[in-house]
Amino acid sequence: MQKLFKKFSKQLALVAMLFLAIGANTNVNAQDDKTILGAGSTFVYPLFSKMFSEYNKQTGIQVNYQSIGSGGGILQLTNKTVDFGQSDAPLKDDQAAKIGVPVLHIPMVSGAVVITYNLPSVAGSLNLTPDVIADIFLGKITSWNDARIASINKGISIPAFPILVAHRSDGSGTTAIFTNYLSKVSTEWSTKVGSGGSVNWPTGLGGKGSEGVSGLIKQTPGAIGYVELIYALQNKMPFAIVKNKKGKYIVPSIASVTAAGNVTLPADSKIFITDTDAPDGYPISGFTWALVYKEQNYGGRSLAKATEVIKLLWWNVHNGQQYAEPLFYAPLSGSALKVAEKILRSATYNGKAIL
Repeated sequence: MQKLFKKFSKQLALVAMLFLAIGANTNVNAQDDKTILGAGSTFVYPLFSKMFSEYNKQTGIQVNYQSIGSGGGILQLTNKTVDFGQSDAPLKDDQAAKIGVPVLHIPMVSGAVVITYNLPSVAGSLNLTPDVIADIFLGKITSWNDARIASINKGISIPAFPILVAHRSDGSGTTAIFTNYLSKVSTEWSTKVGSGGSVNWPTGLGGKGSEGVSGLIKQTPGAIGYVELIYALQNKMPFAIVKNKKGKYIVPSIASVTAAGNVTLPADSKIFITDTDAPDGYPISGFTWALVYKEQNYGGRSLAKATEVIKLLWWNVHNGQQYAEPLFYAPLSGSALKVAEKILRSATYNGKAIL
């Protein structure tokens, strides 16, 4: 009898724990409509931090954004653990196939990927050409006093530091932009390495996130790598002036990124703007996209939650654009905004338009 009582007590305790868990989950779900989860791009993180802080003040909606790299954001969207992913490169065919249902790409802003370096004795910015950049990252130019670097930086005394390439170790949209550029300007890079969020680097050391790459460069005299413009500015790191397709040396700036992004976006907004034809365009520029499922009724999501997610992204491409320029991102052009609006209006819940 005593054994039977103990067994019944244990079962009762398990049932009580189950009801407590259900109650806890119900509370989380009830609060969930007021919390939006996003993850991905480090490229846009400084801007999103400002945007989402302001959005919370205006609406009471909390947006928790994890700056884990575009690859991580795509993975979390695939696993349905976030409400939106953020990527600086459109989904590849294999990534889209793995998700298996339509995913919308909503352009947020465009920005510059800059080439930054650590040369303590060099004041000002160095000039770099597409062929020199490619050969540095291919491991073919190994010293800063190489004749090819000196020839485009006359009057600057460049020390004979060995070059250490720093690159992203995680799946990254910043890497996708940079390697897309390299693939356009270097046949050897295109053939041997290619483009994408993650590639087999011919040389160098990897750092996780823009923070990791910045850290490697700052700690290592002679290091060179690529980060977003805002990261270089915030960390007071020098960055190169890059020769574009029209033969002009272009300083990365809002104006030069805007010039590069002055293109007609396709209906799905998926486009790379690297190696631009614009005479005043910075050649290593790119868009960043919020990624959401076209059909928002999945995984027990409520219509209220789906609506809040789409309303947030609508606010980002409208009211939120005012925060772009102060953080050195280029706001969407009028034509790009129209594309973004049309894409957002195509989001559905049970097949019916949310907006």
